[in-house]
Amino acid sequence: MERKLRVALLFGGRSAEHDVSLMSAANVFRALDPARYEVVPIAVARGGAWMLCPLVDGQIPAAVPHDGPLVTLLPGGGGRLVVVSGDAAVEPPAPVDVIFPVLHGPFGEDGSVQGLAELAGVPFVGSSVFASAAAMDKDAAKRLLRDAGLPIARFRTVTPADAPSFAELAAELGRPLFVKPARLGSSVGVGKADSAEEFDAALRAAFRTTARWWWKNACADARSNAACSKTRMGR
Repeated sequence: MERKLRVALLFGGRSAEHDVSLMSAANVFRALDPARYEVVPIAVARGGAWMLCPLVDGQIPAAVPHDGPLVTLLPGGGGRLVVVSGDAAVEPPAPVDVIFPVLHGPFGEDGSVQGLAELAGVPFVGSSVFASAAAMDKDAAKRLLRDAGLPIARFRTVTPADAPSFAELAAELGRPLFVKPARLGSSVGVGKADSAEEFDAALRAAFRTTARWWWKNACADARSNAACSKTRMGR
């Protein structure tokens, strides 16, 4: 009988999208065929601690536990996990074959976890360290796409030190405007502004999540996502 692939499923995390990650992880867990995969749930607390996390009624819990056995990847260990616990009965789980980071925002999608997996010598789901870091930073990503000659929506990146007025941005980019934190996903701190009042509210919401954000004009096109993968030979 073929051995099941052991998948370390990471969820939670330090970013403002902690709760979104929990919902995503629950969906991923349900999609993993238990006949082919053995899931090792690892919850990441808001403070950053990794913990072995038991399932609740056979599912990913709705919240990260307050405490539990701490766990981390062993550098160069090829998937070996190191557990720190005051409970002598807790044994380190068997090495995992792959890391599946279902983490949104900083410390999850920005290359941090991907770099840790590379140091540990274990495969992971998702983009490389550089691609993750570049895609996470919307300012960097937009510049890379623009410089590659790809058509993109007009945008402007601002910080609290140089936040423009609504009239200035509307004259430059058009209306309505959309705001997104530069280093978060598309769930938290996102706003639409078609007036000075909406602009101020969107600015405050974005400022609560990041010190840098960017504005873009509205697009008539529908948003779409495309997944790409390559072989070990780079094809």
